[in-house]
Amino acid sequence: MRVGLTGGIGSGKSAVADLFAEYGAIIIDADVLAREAVAPGSAGFAAIAARWPQTIRAGVLDRAALAAIVFADPAARAQLDAIVHPRVRSLAAEREAAAGDDAIVVHVIPLLFEGDYWKTCARNVLVTAPRETRIARVMARDGWTREAVEARMAAQIDPEIARTLADDVIENDADRATLVLRARAAYDRIANVGHG
Repeated sequence: MRVGLTGGIGSGKSAVADLFAEYGAIIIDADVLAREAVAPGSAGFAAIAARWPQTIRAGVLDRAALAAIVFADPAARAQLDAIVHPRVRSLAAEREAAAGDDAIVVHVIPLLFEGDYWKTCARNVLVTAPRETRIARVMARDGWTREAVEARMAAQIDPEIARTLADDVIENDADRATLVLRARAAYDRIANVGHG
């Protein structure tokens, strides 16, 4: 059973993914696969090195340098997406195929509703949190400025629109114990759909 899991930056989707893994789900994280797709020695790395040689330092991809280029230039971002996305989809398909017929496979995809992949999922789960909470979390976690967090948030789907597309919404607006209960309830609903 394929499940999509998403949420805006700082919403807590990684925390929910970790809980789903504890409950027995197979987690396929698009961000992890994206790093794998451009690891040194990979075809993705070679393609980036050929297109943006200035982002390679001592044989390693300088992610900050690449981000500075692609977030400032939509055409460059489209070129990067054309390099990374097909490789991520291929890796995800391999992992899903290896999961087994009875598995609940959760695809963690930050921009799930911005594309069409959510339409291929049996269920889609959205993790939400209040805007100010999300900003504070990312500033504390990543050391970003408020402006940098808000710019990233602006590039993501409006949470209210995402809410209308999701089958389940997990509100991450309280303490961890509350999040654990809400995640468990959502997971149980997913499992019941899968086995109902």
